[in-house]
Amino acid sequence: MLFASIDIGTNAVRLFLSNVYEKNNNVVVEKASLTRVPVRLGEDVFSLGYISDSKKENLIQTLSAFKILIDVNKPIDYVACATSAMREASNGKEIIELIKQNAKLNVRIIDGIEEASIICTSNNIELSEKYKLSIYVDVGGGSTEVSVLRDQKLIGSNSFKIGTLRSLNNKIEEQEWESMRQWLKKYKADFGKILLIGSGGNINKLAKLYGDKNDNMLKYSALLQAYAYLNSFTLAERIDKLGMRPDRADVIIPAARIFLLIMKWAKCNSVFVPKIGLPDGLIHLLYKEYKARNLK
Repeated sequence: MLFASIDIGTNAVRLFLSNVYEKNNNVVVEKASLTRVPVRLGEDVFSLGYISDSKKENLIQTLSAFKILIDVNKPIDYVACATSAMREASNGKEIIELIKQNAKLNVRIIDGIEEASIICTSNNIELSEKYKLSIYVDVGGGSTEVSVLRDQKLIGSNSFKIGTLRSLNNKIEEQEWESMRQWLKKYKADFGKILLIGSGGNINKLAKLYGDKNDNMLKYSALLQAYAYLNSFTLAERIDKLGMRPDRADVIIPAARIFLLIMKWAKCNSVFVPKIGLPDGLIHLLYKEYKARNLK
């Protein structure tokens, strides 16, 4: 069964089309296609406080194209959500209405806690007995969402105004770093026995380049070396010499730093990168709602 989700993020806007089925009592979300456009709403929001006319038009055009793709693919259901940048933009609600009028899409702005909870709904990871706790960390352009699970059940989640584009614009308050560190300390008794699960385009790229392809694990030591290596290049060199996309070459540095700090604080020697995120979580919710409707 085909479902679709749209994630209007701070850095990029994504359309995720997925086939969903059940296997061994687990819901499997299998990517059919992913279309990503680096609209970068956060560049405006973190410098101006609102979304400019040029980015507004780019966003509406992008979502209009996504709506056409949805119409021709005919998924069973679809959903569109906006996160950090739209939450903080002074004209966010106005733009949501313009999207409805022009792109014929109903977009829901979700808060950080809900975003964290949605991301971890895509959890179908079998944990080794050596891990007492699993922590999902999703690093985006405007915020970092953290969800904590014990025995596959959500026991805590939080959202912090710590993100890659926010970092590039020097808009992260020192107190926000301390708030994250203190919040994680609630689980101090499990430090060293935590499975850290990372999501987001940057950690996916870092794991692809420097992780273990057999188990999707990226060691702290390898990430630290990668951070130092990538940071030794200028932005232009990361694009020209390393072949990175321009919209990845800048944000990958602060993303690596955020993960390194979280791993250091929680005493995690590695991060598991299963390539999941908000779009996957949204698909899981759509499928759950679909099943509930059809069981009535």
